[in-house]
Amino acid sequence: MTLDIDFVRAQFPAFSEPSLQGQAFFENAGGSYACAPVIERLTRFYRQRKVQPYGPYAASREGGEEMDEARARLAGMLGVAADELSFGPSTTQNTYVLARAFRQAMQPGEAIVVTDQDHEANSGPWRRLADEGIEIREWKMDPGTGHLDPARLADLLDDRVRLVCFPHASNVVGEVNPVQEITAMCHAAGARVCVDGVSAAPHGFPDVGALGADIYLFSAYKTYGPHQGIMVIRRALAEALPNQAHFFNADVLTKRFTPAGPDHAQVAACAGMADYIDRFAGHHGIAGTPVERSQAVAAMMQRHEQVLLTPLLDMVRARNDVRLLGPSEASHRAPTVALDLGRPAAPVAAALAERGIMAGGGDFYAVRALAAQGIDPDQGVLRLSFVHYTSAVEVARLLDALEAVL
Repeated sequence: MTLDIDFVRAQFPAFSEPSLQGQAFFENAGGSYACAPVIERLTRFYRQRKVQPYGPYAASREGGEEMDEARARLAGMLGVAADELSFGPSTTQNTYVLARAFRQAMQPGEAIVVTDQDHEANSGPWRRLADEGIEIREWKMDPGTGHLDPARLADLLDDRVRLVCFPHASNVVGEVNPVQEITAMCHAAGARVCVDGVSAAPHGFPDVGALGADIYLFSAYKTYGPHQGIMVIRRALAEALPNQAHFFNADVLTKRFTPAGPDHAQVAACAGMADYIDRFAGHHGIAGTPVERSQAVAAMMQRHEQVLLTPLLDMVRARNDVRLLGPSEASHRAPTVALDLGRPAAPVAAALAERGIMAGGGDFYAVRALAAQGIDPDQGVLRLSFVHYTSAVEVARLLDALEAVL
């Protein structure tokens, strides 16, 4: 089945916005365009329901119902129970809160494994625990390929390891890591797993239940939604970790790891992401349970992205003046393409902007990942990233612009 690109783009108001005409968006890894249902829900909430939710009057009751709807529908798409999904201000903040919870539950000398492939959000908060007596072990990627070899992880696992933190896909390497395989290995060693899905979820919501991860984190503003962090914590772990919220919320799983009050409007608007997936599925004749529909939609999105990614990777392979980070085959990676230019990347991104290409140059909070691959983080990389609403015409424009500026 072929993705209907005209239908898809019609669901995103940005493509009809006059101020954005003539520009092609290739910095989706930093945040995607919001889909129409999210914008509609957010606008409606601010117009009609911007009151304290869960009260007895209509505006309050309906606001709370929308927030509950968002949690229930997203959880259904992710293959988990509704009370296993929490919202927070960002993935970085959510991870920080989780790190505090694990610190309270762990003893000095126990260990956490992190990687040097990660964005700092799923690395820094855990590494800070070394100052409080927790041993931090680093699962290192291959400096030439950026690959995280599970065999290297096996050498780090023993009975002192309580948690392993790794990305579903790196925001600069792009390789999609085998979450199921890694999770099974960690569980066999008695360790929990925390997966950063920020760079994978924009290319199709994952079936977290099937992946088996104890914690799965991603950012709604990268999955066509508002600026919220979405955090799945499986019930057994959520009940075992110490409460991080008000003491009177200790028995509510959805509140245990969100010390701050939620942004009511943005939480409610997250249901718009589920609306979009349902619209997509309906238009393309996809049926089934919420998680089945979501997985079928994800597969269609990824097939479309791989077709568009192939000519970009072909072009990069043909040049000897740039270095591609991560796999060179479209089937092995997300469409987040980071290029080491051997010179500062920011001026090249600026030159692309003059040609109507919106891209980024910098370290993208992946300072450790760049340094591990021998790249000066101050010099950074040129990052070209897209999602399923990108068109073949836009990719052709990108290739022409790259030829001109490189």
